[in-house]
Amino acid sequence: MPSDTARFTPRGPVDVDRPDDLDAFWNEALAYLEHTAPAAAFVLDETMSGDGVDVFAVTYSSAGGVRVGAWYTLPEGAAPDADLPGILLIPGYISDPTVAKSWSLRGYAVLSVAPRGKVRARDQIDPGYPGLLVDGANDARSATYLGFYLDVVRGLDLLADRDEVDRTRIGVHGSSQGGGLAVATAALRPDLVRCISAGAPYLCGIMSSVRLTLTYPYQEIREYLHIHPEQRTALETAYSYLDVLNISERVACPAQVYIGLGDDVCPPETGFALVERLPHVEQFLTYQGCAHGAGLPWVNEEIDAFLERHLSPSPAAAREHDLIGGNA
Repeated sequence: MPSDTARFTPRGPVDVDRPDDLDAFWNEALAYLEHTAPAAAFVLDETMSGDGVDVFAVTYSSAGGVRVGAWYTLPEGAAPDADLPGILLIPGYISDPTVAKSWSLRGYAVLSVAPRGKVRARDQIDPGYPGLLVDGANDARSATYLGFYLDVVRGLDLLADRDEVDRTRIGVHGSSQGGGLAVATAALRPDLVRCISAGAPYLCGIMSSVRLTLTYPYQEIREYLHIHPEQRTALETAYSYLDVLNISERVACPAQVYIGLGDDVCPPETGFALVERLPHVEQFLTYQGCAHGAGLPWVNEEIDAFLERHLSPSPAAAREHDLIGGNA
């Protein structure tokens, strides 16, 4: 069961500077994404399909011409005029995307994205794990993570443009990296996202998290600055553009946020900071004694109910849970 937030004592503040040109930066980044045509390919994978679900291997082009991948699942035989609700699933830091058959059995069209650095794009960009968080990060415009954000935004655009998807009923879901980028995606495409479910949100209060935790991925920053102390100001400036807290106020849809109060990867203090900034928090679930799993498996029922409430799927069959949330 969710915990009483009054029982949590913060270990310190979560601070992030907001650049004066933040909006201009993101407008420029989204315009840069538009310079590359998506050239998306959805190929039915007959070996993966079956048991009531059609599975498609997806590739598409994103910022800088990088070709990235995804899995797309539909209720079997869904017609072009099916008007299905959509879900964009975003993986964790070290995770590759799930093939979300069980979600499609509930009546959703699901795009599970694999941005740059994940399995099908590593031949083009491979910063490694650890490595992604600090790759090119002495300048926000050269940071690999900027392209990663844009890969996810491009995935949302593709999902919304599918004939069988009702573009007014799209939710975004993920935990850890997926949770932070769910918020970022809704902030950057507020007109396309009906709701977000974000667990253990990463990339919120980035520099404060370095102080509040001793684990990876934030440990990457501490190690980088140990080797390159002269880069601290540049790094702090770059992360201020990429920090999800700074764009979270742009989110226009209802949000569900869930955290473990014992999380040693994404400090719970940063989850509270996010909730303070999001305009429309419908549910904030905290779990005493839970770490980075953020309430799994108990939180799954809450996630299901939240998404169903806002997206209104028509289930094809009962499902078992796809657990997408455990790792950063």
